[in-house]
Amino acid sequence: MILIWIGFFIFVLFLLALDLGVLHRKAHIVTMKEALMMSGVWISLGLLFSVFVYYGYENHWLGLGSIVDSVDFTFNDGKSATIKYITGYIVEKSLSVDNIFVIAMVFASFAVPPIYQHRVLFWGIIGALVMRAIMILVGAALIAEFHWILYVFGVFLIITALKMFFLKTHNTDPNQNIVVRVTRRFFPVTSHYHGENFLVRAGSKASLMSAVPGSPIEPDEAVAGAKLGTLMLTPLALALLMVETTDLIFAVDSIPAIFAITADPFLVFTSNVFAILGLRSLYFALAGMITKFKYLKPALAMVLLVVGIKMLTAKMLKEALGEYFNFYLLGLILLILAFGVVGSILSSSKEEKDDK
Repeated sequence: MILIWIGFFIFVLFLLALDLGVLHRKAHIVTMKEALMMSGVWISLGLLFSVFVYYGYENHWLGLGSIVDSVDFTFNDGKSATIKYITGYIVEKSLSVDNIFVIAMVFASFAVPPIYQHRVLFWGIIGALVMRAIMILVGAALIAEFHWILYVFGVFLIITALKMFFLKTHNTDPNQNIVVRVTRRFFPVTSHYHGENFLVRAGSKASLMSAVPGSPIEPDEAVAGAKLGTLMLTPLALALLMVETTDLIFAVDSIPAIFAITADPFLVFTSNVFAILGLRSLYFALAGMITKFKYLKPALAMVLLVVGIKMLTAKMLKEALGEYFNFYLLGLILLILAFGVVGSILSSSKEEKDDK
């Protein structure tokens, strides 16, 4: 079983190296066309991986499908594993869209130059993968030992869904965020951006760089007042810190959601990884038009509500709908998301016509 994990990690590292070392070796502004193409590639990879899941679990490659799934107390064969993987992938992918709204707010608040946004998201996703791997391993171990935790997760998801329905989120100043305030207290922070650097030393060549290539060099009061050689964070580092914190908060919602579908660590982790890997390109594809999807947030709340109820009533649903009731769950989730997207597009079109 350990070999399948090692192989998957090597595959993910290869994709990340290809992304940063080849496709985005030089900092540049990601265009809508490039973002849509990369989104298509990542989504295709995520869905194509389900073919590997099917044959891997059907033929028990390197021990796949040899452990009991603690959610429904069954051994996953190719069909059930594939349904659970795709359902988990779609749930995690849809919930990551909500993350995009917050990331857009963070970038706007810190005035992160578009040319460096991909760098922040890349390293933010590296941190997200590590954090989620730890949370998934801990969650899977807890569920295997204490099955009643699933009911706690179910109640938590329902409460989260209700909060998304009835509580409106307001744009807040990230500089008032407790994480940013604590960071500023313990680490010196530069006044301006210094290229794509997260760290600079006072008096170094990098500390004299301006935020955008070709723009005039402006004096950085924070660097000028610092002791020569002092290591300082840049605003880009603060933006990265906020992105990491944001993902940690969203992971608290999304990880219980995937455990409503399966507790198989490999299915949980791989569906999360492929959902996260496509987050950067999805951000650049949607960032300019997220305000048009006004019914998407209620749709995501409904998805969480459905998943939470499923977690609390899994045994009854299985008896009523049969062995592959997760397939019906997948269909319902897709239907909810489709209503949210189509409803948003129709509403946006109507508003544009009314304005004319």
